[in-house]
Amino acid sequence: MKHLNTSRSLGLRTLAVHAGQQPDTVTGAIATPITATSAFSYPDFDSGARRFSGEEPGYMYSRFANPTVTVFEQKLAALEGAETAVACASGMAAISATLFALLVPGDEIIHIGTLYGGTEGVVRNLLPRYGIKPVHVADVSELEAAFTKNTKVVLVETPANPGLDIADLAEIARLSKAANAVSVADNTFATPYLTRPLELGIDIVLHSATKYISGHGDATGGIVAGSATLITPIRTLSLKQFGGNLSPFEASLMIRGLKTLPLRVEASSLSAQAVAEFLDGHSAVGTVFYPGLKQHPGHATASKQMKLFGGIMAIELKGGLNAARTFLDKLSIITQAVSLGDTDSLACHPASTTHSAVAPEIRRQSGITDGLVRISIGIEDTDDLIADLQQALEGL
Repeated sequence: MKHLNTSRSLGLRTLAVHAGQQPDTVTGAIATPITATSAFSYPDFDSGARRFSGEEPGYMYSRFANPTVTVFEQKLAALEGAETAVACASGMAAISATLFALLVPGDEIIHIGTLYGGTEGVVRNLLPRYGIKPVHVADVSELEAAFTKNTKVVLVETPANPGLDIADLAEIARLSKAANAVSVADNTFATPYLTRPLELGIDIVLHSATKYISGHGDATGGIVAGSATLITPIRTLSLKQFGGNLSPFEASLMIRGLKTLPLRVEASSLSAQAVAEFLDGHSAVGTVFYPGLKQHPGHATASKQMKLFGGIMAIELKGGLNAARTFLDKLSIITQAVSLGDTDSLACHPASTTHSAVAPEIRRQSGITDGLVRISIGIEDTDDLIADLQQALEGL
């Protein structure tokens, strides 16, 4: 049996490959086996009773826990520096389980800046049905004044989807702790390779694992990491009550994706910096929203809490909706599709896709205009991506 040498701190690339797993004890297989079973036997009546009561460890039913899923959870927890993690069927399952586990009727949740459209829907539309009040603040400067005795959760995305706003995670953590509120950071865009929110004081970190963690556009999942005290009720709600468990097949793809996460994220981040600098000088582009550009309002904060500036950007085309339509339809190497964080570069029009269900006035407040295009840079050759963008911008 292989054990990691923990006498010294291991790097993220090493943890991405080795954390949470060991060669199979029966066959010696290096790749984590896919445990494709719905139920697990136990030795006898009393053992079964003890497992279901929590007195004895052991697998019982794959909705509750599965060995393949456990490896994924342990690997991601190691990368985030978390005590534990729980995997879910999607990023939205992870967000929903987290918020409903932490909040009860009468509570308030503060959400900062712009959120992914699906998350906006849960916070603004679904939570109020259960007596939970959402409170929006534009940025961290407004946070302290927004706290009340009923504030229980502070939720933030950074970089935010789709406008790449940057929030100071250390300051959010400090203010939340002072108010006895749980801070939750969606780290999907940055990944643990670029930002480690828990080390900055954030209580819970979550991901749409469909994105960079999977990294190949072939699996859907979500994951939440933090202390056992906070994650245990989320696990109970998500898996036993909501039934939002991740399948072992998807988990095996997530494990594979995590092994190359540092390499992929670094490659896409370096390309994205070059692409952003090219777009910033183009006559058809009004604004490039990318934290790696010095004029980005969040550049200084991003420089403190990110290793690189990530592979996602957004651009505001001067020609508005018609320019966005023409630009997207002309792309050749870059694929027009939602999602992000794939090996393939992707581009989409948030106002008509990812944020189409968000009320128009909220879209306007968040800067999601008809001319805004979100671009996720993959791992293709940088020069090829720039050439594709250049030809798509011609004539706009």
